[in-house]
Order: sequence, then C-alpha cells, then structure tokens
Amino acid sequence: MTEPQTPDKPAPSAGSAKKNGRDGKSNATIYDIAKLAGVNASTVSRALSKPGRVSSKTQKLIEDAAAELNYQVNPFARALPTGKTNTFGLIVADITNPTFFDIIRGAETTATSRDYTLVLAESAESAATELTAARRLMATVDGLILASPRMDDDNIRALAQDKPVVVINREVEGVPCVVPDVNKGISEAVRSLAANGHTKVAYVAGPPESWMSERRWEGVQAACDWSRLEAVRLESTKPTVDGGRKTARDVRASGATAVLTYNDLLAIGLMQELQAAGVVVPDHVSIIGFDDIFGADFTTPPLTTVRSPLGECGEAAAKRLLDFLHGSGEQAGTLSVETELVLRGSSGRILPAR
Repeated sequence: MTEPQTPDKPAPSAGSAKKNGRDGKSNATIYDIAKLAGVNASTVSRALSKPGRVSSKTQKLIEDAAAELNYQVNPFARALPTGKTNTFGLIVADITNPTFFDIIRGAETTATSRDYTLVLAESAESAATELTAARRLMATVDGLILASPRMDDDNIRALAQDKPVVVINREVEGVPCVVPDVNKGISEAVRSLAANGHTKVAYVAGPPESWMSERRWEGVQAACDWSRLEAVRLESTKPTVDGGRKTARDVRASGATAVLTYNDLLAIGLMQELQAAGVVVPDHVSIIGFDDIFGADFTTPPLTTVRSPLGECGEAAAKRLLDFLHGSGEQAGTLSVETELVLRGSSGRILPAR
C-alpha cells in the first residue's frame, strides 16, 4: 500500500500534476491549489472567483500555485453556485457568408476584453433552426446575440424574457438592437448613379424573412424617388453567389442599367453571369453591392458597395449585452451606425446605345 501523504510532505510539483492528467492535461482542483499554497480551499475559491476578497499576498500565492498546477477554471462548475458561466452565444444566419466574419470578430474581441467566452451557432437561413439553436444555447449561456435573425419578433421577445438578448441588423420592439442606418449609404449610391446618367435601377432582394432586406428596398425606393429614377424590385433564390447568377436573366429583362443588390455575394454572382453573357460592367450595367465584405475588391472590376460597419456592430452588440448582464446597460432601444458608399470599378457612366 502507498503511504498517505502527511501535511509536512511537499505538495506535488507542476510536472507531477500534469503527469496525473490524461494527454498531459492537469486534473488539479482547488484542493490541490490550497495544499500547494498553504491555505484553505475556501480561500482559493474566493481568490479565483472574486479577486480582491483576499489579501494581495495570498492572491499571489494562489495564482502562482494555480499556474504551477496548470489549473483551468471550469465555467460550468463555477456556474453551479453563481448561475453565471461567463459565456454568451452568437447566432448568425449563415456561417459561410463573409458578411458575418467581422461581426463575429467584433463580438469576440469584446468578449475577450471582458473575460467572457463566445459560443457560436448558425441558423442556415432557417427560422425554425434558429429558434432551436437559441433555446439550446439559452440553457448554458448568460445571454445571446442574434445577428440577422430569421425568426419572428414574438419568438425573439420570448427569448429575451428568459435571458438578455441583443439583436444585430434588425429592430425588435422591447429588445436592445444594433442596426446599420442604410439611408446615408443608399442615398450616396443612388445619387452617384443619377449623376452617371442612369434612369432605371433594379434592387435584387434578399430572403423574405430578412428584415434588413426590406429596409434596404425602402431606402432604394425613397432615394430613387428623390433623384427621379425608376426603381424596380427583383427577387433572388438565396443570398449567395449562385443566387446572384440566377438573377442575371431577370436583370437584363428589367431594362435597368444599374443594380443594387441585398448583399455583396449576390452582386458578385450577378457580375460573373452578366460578364459570361458578354455584358460589360460597368459600361452596359452598373452593379453596387452591400456590406463591403472581405474580397469585395477582388473582383474584376472591383465591386462598388455600400459599406456597413460590421465589426463595429459586433463590438457594440457584445458591449450592450455585457453591460446589461452587469446592470449598467439599457434594456431596450436601437443603436444606429452609419453606412457609406465605397466607389470602385463596377459602377460608372452608362455608355450611350449605338
């Protein structure tokens, strides 16, 4: 039999602690830290969960012991007494869409700065999938961010009754939201088209469930009415490059010489299909996208687009959520951020017919 370790024997070193774990990982507990630091386990618990409740000397002893033992806090174990996991969820409509890359990065940057962990999920453009994912996440996170949600307002408000929720790219009454104000960017885009001789503008819409797609169409209509241009709406099958390709026939049949699309992916697909059919962009048709995603300037010609500050939206939404969780944020209201036109080569003066 192995002789039990007596109190005056040295505690195991970091190396031995790591060897006790699987694959080199430590199985250290607060009791191991307490033994190595020479304090009670309750003191370790206070020091690790709420720094400042013990003396600086004791705090240093405990932190050094935890580091030596490669101790990692388990947020779900910590949640048992506190009800808090220091995690929040982010659900995006399509994880493959570059539109969401900066939103994710912005939210992650804020999470890290506030000692939170971000948990990511997607709805795959499905309201039912989104609601299921949200309910599952709600069981384990402190709050939730919905980026371009597809579910209806009632379901979003019901989720917000359970735990704090912040919405991006959508306004929901009674829920804090972060929304790009499309009017400035769209107005700049339409004025640019009018100045270049265009008289008819087509808008290629996004998914029927997209609140933002409707706001962008309303913005196009208002701006075209102001500039005395004709506006026509065209539908897309899905907000992707392939969806953009499939709108090319409708664009040509519409007689429009300029097109604004719901997002950049639609614009890129439309441009590719028109060019394959011998249509010169922008000499024959000008194309303007939306969001200014990564790669928008990689096309030939580079894509003119209405830039949405997506990273800023992610940061702002995460900040609003965390402030709310800590009792210092607003429980409702919309934060607006400005959009702007980014002129590149896919839009310009229409060549006169010969």
